[in-house]
Amino acid sequence: MSHKRSYINSNNALVLTGGGARAAYQVGVLSAIAKFMPRNHGVPFPIICGTSAGAINSTALACYASCFQLGIKKLEWVWKNLDPGRIYHSDALRIFSHLASGMLGSFQADYANKSARSLLNNAPLRDLLNMVIDFNRIDTNIRRGYLSAVSVTASSYTSGDSISFFQSEESILPWFRAKRRGEPTQLNSQHLMASAAIPLVFPSAKVKQEHLGDGSIHQLSPLSPAIHLGAEKIFVVGVDQPKEPIHARENNPHPPTTATIAGHLLDSVFSDTLQSDIERMERVNHTLSLIPEDLKNQTAGLKSINSLVINPSHDFNAIAVEYYDKLPLSIRLLLRSVGVTNDAESSLVSYLLFEKNYCKELISLGFNDALEQESQIREFLKL
Repeated sequence: MSHKRSYINSNNALVLTGGGARAAYQVGVLSAIAKFMPRNHGVPFPIICGTSAGAINSTALACYASCFQLGIKKLEWVWKNLDPGRIYHSDALRIFSHLASGMLGSFQADYANKSARSLLNNAPLRDLLNMVIDFNRIDTNIRRGYLSAVSVTASSYTSGDSISFFQSEESILPWFRAKRRGEPTQLNSQHLMASAAIPLVFPSAKVKQEHLGDGSIHQLSPLSPAIHLGAEKIFVVGVDQPKEPIHARENNPHPPTTATIAGHLLDSVFSDTLQSDIERMERVNHTLSLIPEDLKNQTAGLKSINSLVINPSHDFNAIAVEYYDKLPLSIRLLLRSVGVTNDAESSLVSYLLFEKNYCKELISLGFNDALEQESQIREFLKL
């Protein structure tokens, strides 16, 4: 007897990208979708894929796949009650101790057991994840048919590969492609710590024998995990946003600072590959549409994938500037030491501003952006 409880297309997939505190926007989009659906309805995406902070949201949803609205409410509660100290140490003593231990570690012998170095120590995030996410529920939801698969993507500093750790039905097999692979596993907080380790900002995490960092670093094909897990329709919450002038930056006569360059690099890591992959998928779809029906069976490994992408209507950086003073003084001083101020062009603040009022505004933005496309979302998901 089948125990499948899902009421929607089992090939629908959700892809959530990275971006630190920016991932609050995803919760707003999903909250709007929850309003379109009946209460106690299962998640409308049996395949859920996340990278970086999106991996945390994805895994939380997978744990509540049997009741989509309940999962969204719990996610909203967490994001709307955040402060930086729940994600990384933000007091002066522990910030200095972390930086000092990293500097001293560089003088240790090669055989010494060294800790991962970074600008900030995100140990509090692990405690938060273990408190709010019950990983045992994932298997239960897969067994009861509410969930087909969930994946968390991290980047290996050891091999240079993009690794998608997935938990799924037994019928889904591992995959191996150039510089990317899928590994079946039982997900835990270590996978999320690895996927969300923003380069240089947060320390890498070790899984098995590999040192891993933010999943967006080596992710050349962000849609690949969803497709390998069986997706035929992919709903993407992206981070490609319009650029809005901040303090007349377009007239700034000075060269970019190190912090500005670092911000541009992060923006590129989290956004550009997704846009390229979507364009590549659309070209494949167009090519397949030109192949006669009697020859399509010969196109092994290729299939047409429908997608819908929701991107922010406003610039996260412009919003973050308004909440800069909400950061702890010690964090502001640390950021100032690398050239980040409240009127700087760097987007670093928008990634690190895990502050409830900023997160609430991003959630509201995501909610309203999704409402603006309600008809397209309903049609796409057949709601």
